[in-house]
Amino acid sequence: MKEVLIIEPFCGGSHKQLVDYLVKNFADRLQLSPLTLPAKKWHWRARTSALHFAQAVPEGKTYSALFCSSVLNLAEMCALRPDLAAVPRKVVYFHENQLCYPVRERKDRDFQYGYNQILTALTADEVVFNSEYNMNSFLRHLDDFFRLQPDHRPAKGSLMAKIKPKASVIYFPLVLRHQPPVEHSCDDGGGGVLKIAWPHRWEHDKNPDSFFECLLRLKSQGFRFRVAVLGESYNEKPPVFDEFRAALDEEDVLHWGFLESKDDYWRLLSTSDVVVSTAVHEFFGVSMLEAASAGCYPLAPNRLVYPEIFPPECLYNTDAQLYKKLRSFCKNPSLARGCEIRERLRLERFSHDNLKETYFKVLGGAE
Repeated sequence: MKEVLIIEPFCGGSHKQLVDYLVKNFADRLQLSPLTLPAKKWHWRARTSALHFAQAVPEGKTYSALFCSSVLNLAEMCALRPDLAAVPRKVVYFHENQLCYPVRERKDRDFQYGYNQILTALTADEVVFNSEYNMNSFLRHLDDFFRLQPDHRPAKGSLMAKIKPKASVIYFPLVLRHQPPVEHSCDDGGGGVLKIAWPHRWEHDKNPDSFFECLLRLKSQGFRFRVAVLGESYNEKPPVFDEFRAALDEEDVLHWGFLESKDDYWRLLSTSDVVVSTAVHEFFGVSMLEAASAGCYPLAPNRLVYPEIFPPECLYNTDAQLYKKLRSFCKNPSLARGCEIRERLRLERFSHDNLKETYFKVLGGAE
């Protein structure tokens, strides 16, 4: 049986979901050897995990493939472990890319993280992205990224010529519920009030300010809603979360905070009407697709990955358009509870069952 080494320096969220998916689905056909580190201190994982894994991977073993996320500096690890450089199939999976991570000013961008990812892509035999947007934004920014470098930059187009031929897109494998919306009644605690879910990380790149400003505007004009603010909160939580929570009445809040239980998470999504994103940084959108599969009407900005995964009627161009859309749903929640939009989402593209054999081939399982 072929042995595949899986390395994940940041094993949490979607990174952990992917590792768990591979182990669960292919352990009967491949010998999988996962090595991971907890999802803490992302910046330090990106800087130093190559040295850690160079020491942690057993020596004297022969692997048919190596699969890692782009958090790992694969070039460094292969330099430290020439035996791993000789693995015939080295695959890197990009959950995101640092070349177009939003920063206020160009000088604020930490060059090293994007540079590490470029070196990793050059070292890998296959470079897999979770969306067309992720792949195209990475390739498109290769030359621009090096404008920070004062001189002796790579020749224009030279990196694209090496990386593009081995780049491909495989959507992230999701467990989707394909669940019709729960029947709402006047005694379900909502009283027919629109229920809005916001299931994202509590960080600035998810742009919570725009979302909360929209809801406060609705509230100030007398429109009723109940909101579920989900997602994980990390060490540096933006203060807007506490400020917004203090501005809400108890009856406005459906839930506040991360849900440890996945069953509870699905249950809450299935009783919500709308799921909203205001992100300025999104390469796939796991939580939005999960919520859509649970019966929520997705509302997302017309940017980033969202035009790739949602039809035009689910997209808005400005915060004012988001406000108008939510206002119309508040006036008539049944507009968000219809099933027509769910038939147009084509969620089967992201189903873990439909992607299974594709991932098996990526791991080198197919002859």
